[in-house]
Amino acid sequence: MATIGLIRHGITEWNELGRSQGISDIPLNEFGKQQAVALANRLSLEEKWDIIVTSDLLRAKETGQIIASKLNLPVSLFDERIREINCGEIEGTTEEDRINKWGSNWRELKLGMEKFEDVSKRGYEFLTELPTKYIDKRVLVVSHGALIGLTLQRLLPDKFSNTHIENTSLTILINNESKWDCTLYNCTQHLGE
Repeated sequence: MATIGLIRHGITEWNELGRSQGISDIPLNEFGKQQAVALANRLSLEEKWDIIVTSDLLRAKETGQIIASKLNLPVSLFDERIREINCGEIEGTTEEDRINKWGSNWRELKLGMEKFEDVSKRGYEFLTELPTKYIDKRVLVVSHGALIGLTLQRLLPDKFSNTHIENTSLTILINNESKWDCTLYNCTQHLGE
């Protein structure tokens, strides 16, 4: 049996401004660092984790390193398969920018965005590898909102049809004999919400 804790990175300046980040390498802002510390404190009081893996993008790496420091664990792997969706030409733009530049139907245009199906496929492949790579381990995975949401929809389609993942939320998945279950979803109790 494997337990996987999915964590979305802490908040960034672009999150607060409503800018699409995608694969742009944006750091955590001060509030995002505080969120990561709050989550790290929570995790240190709960059941012990064995391994931390993060996306290779800075905001996820910083979140993972804050948690790793508190839990006295190394970050074992930085994996580009769990990086955020590539947003193509819309990276760095707000909804208002997109409407001004391409019109209100901008979502229907080919603007170089990675397909949702491709994002969920790489997230799914990464996740389904973990139980065989880390047998009977508890693995924290620090990633991104769209990647986590789309992967959950692919992994457990009966449970998740539409997902919005909060910054530094914790989602816990259990893999038991190749069967998946979600025992905690998008939990931000450490933020006092």
